[in-house]
Amino acid sequence: MPLAFSDLCGMNLQNAKVLLTGGSSGIGYETAHRLKLAGAQVCITGRNPEKLFKAATELGVHRILADTASEEDVIRSVAEAKSLMGGLNVLINNAAYGYFSPLPEIEVAQFDVMMNTNVRGAMLMGREASKIFIEQKYGNIINISSTAGLSGVMNGTPYVASKFALKGMTESWRMELRKHNIRVMLINPSEVQTNFAVTAGFGDKPFNSSKLEAQEIAHVVLAMLQMRDIGFITEATVFATNPVG
Repeated sequence: MPLAFSDLCGMNLQNAKVLLTGGSSGIGYETAHRLKLAGAQVCITGRNPEKLFKAATELGVHRILADTASEEDVIRSVAEAKSLMGGLNVLINNAAYGYFSPLPEIEVAQFDVMMNTNVRGAMLMGREASKIFIEQKYGNIINISSTAGLSGVMNGTPYVASKFALKGMTESWRMELRKHNIRVMLINPSEVQTNFAVTAGFGDKPFNSSKLEAQEIAHVVLAMLQMRDIGFITEATVFATNPVG
């Protein structure tokens, strides 16, 4: 018997209640924008109150001022997001930044601060959201990683370590949570034209139309969520087709 059209459809994003970390700019901002346009309820987090207010106002989404490296902030933000949206069924761990250094020059303090955001923060968010998802026997977790989580790069010890850790955590969560109807997914973008390079210390670069933009990663997020719940895309890596320069 052929499947009805409704059986072929994936998650209706109008039913999505999304908590997205690091939503003030870049991939997080564009993803929140696309989800909102698709009818989802979205709550973004960020550490900078001015940037967070501006982004949430422009996007028309909920906002929570929070540092994902803080356990207290994470516990509060997950509970507040659930209250604001009347539920929670999607977590997108996007908050992260890059610290790069030659091995002999790595500063432990900077290494620890970055790991607290990129790894500890993602773990805390996953921990708190999973409690809700397990109880309701449904949920989606998407971790935004990097191709730096697939292979090493020059001067990349700190950042690469954080992304390899995120990949490992994702695979562990997937093993634990599948039996609760929770989909755990990973996205590995290659170079995306956001403010990442500037904050990582590489300096600003002119726009390059041959390289990825945040909208490509947002597209993958929505595609992952919209697949029928009977299956899920465990991991997706996104490269520019033919980058020049």
